[in-house]
Amino acid sequence: MKIGLIDSGIGLLAAAAAVRGMRGDADLVLASDPETMPWGPRTPQEVAELALGCARAAAAYRPDALIVACNTASVHALPALRAAFEPGLPVIGTVPAIKPAAALHRSVAIWATPATTGSPYQRALIAEFGNGADVTEVPCPGLADAVQSGDAAAVDAAVAAAAALTPAGVGAVVLGCTHYELVAGRIAAAVPGAALFGSADAVAAQALRRIGAAPGGTPGAAPGSVDVVLGGRPAELPAVALGYPEGAVLAGSPATA
Repeated sequence: MKIGLIDSGIGLLAAAAAVRGMRGDADLVLASDPETMPWGPRTPQEVAELALGCARAAAAYRPDALIVACNTASVHALPALRAAFEPGLPVIGTVPAIKPAAALHRSVAIWATPATTGSPYQRALIAEFGNGADVTEVPCPGLADAVQSGDAAAVDAAVAAAAALTPAGVGAVVLGCTHYELVAGRIAAAVPGAALFGSADAVAAQALRRIGAAPGGTPGAAPGSVDVVLGGRPAELPAVALGYPEGAVLAGSPATA
């Protein structure tokens, strides 16, 4: 079994680690294009073209499913990706976890990139899945870039700025960008008492369902392989990825941060 994942950068690590946690024997293909980050400010056509490029690079490894581990790409490129690869290759998008958060909490904050915050897409999700909760949209300028570069001071500054915009006593924080899941601990510390809702586990589970694979796998099976493609070229996991627990898990080494 092989699962491909695409993103602009290392945001795909969260979903990849979730797949590895559910199926340790799954081979993974991680395709990204960090030189073109950030994707948020780009036009929908540009995002679709960049996502298609990453998807073609991943598809060359013949995966059984393809996870679009990027909120921006899921908004702007999912129709093009499905038209290009389905039904032969199931394509699974990423949606902010507004529905489960609003089902359990009456006060919800959605942390997202400035391009996503207030967008028709996010507003439609709130209208459909907000369940009458008091929902606050919180822009997080610079947070994804800080996570991508591994700049701890910049991460802390961006998290603190977003926390200042988050209502006191909020019940839940939805992580509306896959990069944010890599610093969930820092976000939790900045918004004490709030439950965090990411998408990685749900996306990983959906990918397994789409290909009829049950979690768990074969006891004693060898760990799956990890292929990395950066900008369409085979590469190693970027050094910055090893600083996060999710990247370290994939590399089989301890995290450095």
